[in-house]
Amino acid sequence: MKKKILASVLGVFLSVSLMMSSVPASASVSNASQAMEVKTEEKVAAGTVTYSVDASGYEKGKEVRLWLPVGHTDDFQTVGDVKFEAEGSAVTELNTDELGNVILYVEWNNETEPSGRKVTCSFHAERKEVLRPELREEGTFGEELNEYLKPSAMVAIDGKTKELADEITEGKTTTLEKARAIYDWVIANMNRDENVIGCGNGDVERLLEVKEGKCTDINSVFVALCKASGIPARETFGIRMNADDITKNQHCWSQFYLPGTGWVFADPADVLKAVLKNNWSKESKEAKDLQEYYWGSVDEKRVELSEGRDLFLTPKQNGEALNNFGYPYMEVDGTPVDYYQPDTFKYTISFKADQQ
Repeated sequence: MKKKILASVLGVFLSVSLMMSSVPASASVSNASQAMEVKTEEKVAAGTVTYSVDASGYEKGKEVRLWLPVGHTDDFQTVGDVKFEAEGSAVTELNTDELGNVILYVEWNNETEPSGRKVTCSFHAERKEVLRPELREEGTFGEELNEYLKPSAMVAIDGKTKELADEITEGKTTTLEKARAIYDWVIANMNRDENVIGCGNGDVERLLEVKEGKCTDINSVFVALCKASGIPARETFGIRMNADDITKNQHCWSQFYLPGTGWVFADPADVLKAVLKNNWSKESKEAKDLQEYYWGSVDEKRVELSEGRDLFLTPKQNGEALNNFGYPYMEVDGTPVDYYQPDTFKYTISFKADQQ
């Protein structure tokens, strides 16, 4: 007889108010720290994200372990009403790792009937558009930011990366000037490649040779060049809340730390995506406007799922450290299943917007 486990975790969170100034679509900015003249209210997207995973295709006698990245509340999004239902599961846990990533873990032992290996997980997310704050620079970096100056397996910050970072930032004396020079260089010199699988793996040394990729690739180059310049930076992994079926809508964006302001968003990848999709010149008004917008601002139609590279999950997976945790992850008898292939690793992710 199937065993069902139903868990519901309800959270009520206070929204954190943001002190932001807006970036109008027609803005022309010559100084990276110049505030925009026109102010608007930030937009909000809200609704329910739902995972549905079916691991019934593996024969009986297999141990199947599943980890799902679940949204969490921070300054820019409020997540609650987390629910999950697993059939035939021997273990079902909702955990939080040291980075604050929330992880649903489900384990089916080798006695579970294949038809019982199904799980759904949903959470409600409300995400604010982030409008660029006044970029004020003062003070120095604290020791707590040292973690964000370190390389990872894919994000090299020495050798050619360091040489290029020094070249890009030559003559720049402030953190803000250096970060903006790197952001502009990435947009001017990289391109989006639709042939890359998923979001790309962010292998910076390779990317500095080919200079094209998808969002993890492009934003990892930005992060690596910032780190090589002594600027704390990080990637964020999430999914776009912009359609009913968002199974393949994962996205990576980035942030750098500006002393006196805090973490500042930057998403050169979305600029380059728009350039490709709309067949724009990078020098066109439309591209330049978007380049200004994604310097400090990000749209509301995304929800952060995780942070960090080279991750060991909770509980720890048998496989190697994960490059990132933007996708569901599953192991069958200790062997990882390719999460880029949802037709083989059978899962869907849907979004249902709140009714207005």
